[in-house]
Amino acid sequence: MIEQQKILTILGAGVWGTALASVAKRNPNQVRLWSRRSSESLESAIANTDVILSAVSMKGVRPTIEKLKLITLPERVILVTATKGLDPITTHTPSQIWQTAFPHHSVVVLSGPNLSKEIQKGLPAATVVASNNHIAAEQVQAIFASDTFRVYVNSDPIGTELGGTLKNVMAIAAGVCDGLQLGTNAKAGLLTRALPEMIRVGSYLGASVETFFGLSGLGDLIATCDSPLSRNYQVGYGLAQGKTLEEILADLEGTAEGINTTKVLIKLANEQAIAVPIARQVYRLLNGKTSPTEAVQALMDRELKPEFCDLDL
Repeated sequence: MIEQQKILTILGAGVWGTALASVAKRNPNQVRLWSRRSSESLESAIANTDVILSAVSMKGVRPTIEKLKLITLPERVILVTATKGLDPITTHTPSQIWQTAFPHHSVVVLSGPNLSKEIQKGLPAATVVASNNHIAAEQVQAIFASDTFRVYVNSDPIGTELGGTLKNVMAIAAGVCDGLQLGTNAKAGLLTRALPEMIRVGSYLGASVETFFGLSGLGDLIATCDSPLSRNYQVGYGLAQGKTLEEILADLEGTAEGINTTKVLIKLANEQAIAVPIARQVYRLLNGKTSPTEAVQALMDRELKPEFCDLDL
């Protein structure tokens, strides 16, 4: 069966939005790329579109939604969010914000181990599209799937989203680990303990545990925590090298969402008594309350316990 050509409008022309546009163009889709700096109006960019994909930063989600709400949007239009972050006021994920703003539209989450620069080069990659509307997810799957970009579907949008969001915090920690040259053993220990920490938070927020062992959880954790292409990894690595956060951000290409996510995550963890020892040290480090070496030692000095005792905390 030949798929009918779709019109896709991507909001956000940064490295991630541009990479996704390049993937969608490998199929017979009409792809429009729009940003607030575009000469074309937003209303013109989304005219007759089938799918709107938001690839804006977390801080740009609400302003983008407010702009769209001024335009009549047919209910057939599928909304896709590819933003990784948490709202600092509500602690909501981007998909929750989109669904609240457009309750009658299908909202799909796109997330996975997807480093933008590798995708732009056409290197093989896989991702996940997740939604409560399986048909909508399959339509988005068909738009992006190609011989170099394998797309899976699942029905856990919140878990898919949180995997990609929470691993950014862990990527900062991984960058510190490598920046301090702590070795393979330490890195393996860090990543292994990072996963149950992500699961604890995800479980509290209603995500399926199984999702965190998939591409958007473990897969994204491995990719982001082991690559200097990751902006969050670069933040941690730079801090371990003695740079200030301001110096690191000045040289960074794009947004390191893990910085804001860490702040919101600690707020949530404090309110709900969720154990997040790695994230807590990252938070202290980002706020100048500890040094990279002290943060590592604090984790090593924690109370001894059975390995699997805290998965349900």
